[in-house]
Amino acid sequence: MALDYASSTEALQRVEHGGELLALIVRSTFCTPGVTFFTTDDLSQQMGYMGHPKGKVIEPHVHNHIRRDVNYTQEALFIRRGKLRVDFYADVDEYLKSYILEAGDVILLVSGGHGFEALEDLEMIEIKQGPYAGDRDKTRFKPVAPGKTRLHRE
Repeated sequence: MALDYASSTEALQRVEHGGELLALIVRSTFCTPGVTFFTTDDLSQQMGYMGHPKGKVIEPHVHNHIRRDVNYTQEALFIRRGKLRVDFYADVDEYLKSYILEAGDVILLVSGGHGFEALEDLEMIEIKQGPYAGDRDKTRFKPVAPGKTRLHRE
C-alpha cells in the first residue's frame, strides 16, 4: 500500500505536476516500524522502507523469473554525502521547480524530466533499470538558467 502525505513538511514528499507523479522523496528523517512501500504496484521501480527490531527474521527467498516490459527508465538516487539540487521539468525545456536533497535522503524519479546541480561535494548512488541503451536512452536539453530556479520550500 502506498502512503500519500498531504504536506511537504512530512518525511515523505510527492513531487507532482498536472496530476502526474514526477518523484518521491524520502527524507533521512523517515522512520516507522515495519514495512512501508511508497510506490504503487504498477510502477516499474518499487521503493519501500523497512524498520525492524533486532532479531526480526526475514524469511529466505528467491525471486522468480518473470518477464516484465519496461518502457520508461525510472531511477533512484541515494545521497550519501553533500547536497544536491534536483530540478524538475514537465517536458523537454519546461522547467517547473527544484528541491534540495541532503545526506541520507533518497529520491525515486518516476516521470518527467530532471537535472541536477551539486551544491556541495557530493557522493550518491544511482540505481536504475538496464540494460543502458546509450544515446537512445535519454534526450538532453539545456538546464534552467542560473538565478531562475524556484526552490520548493518546506
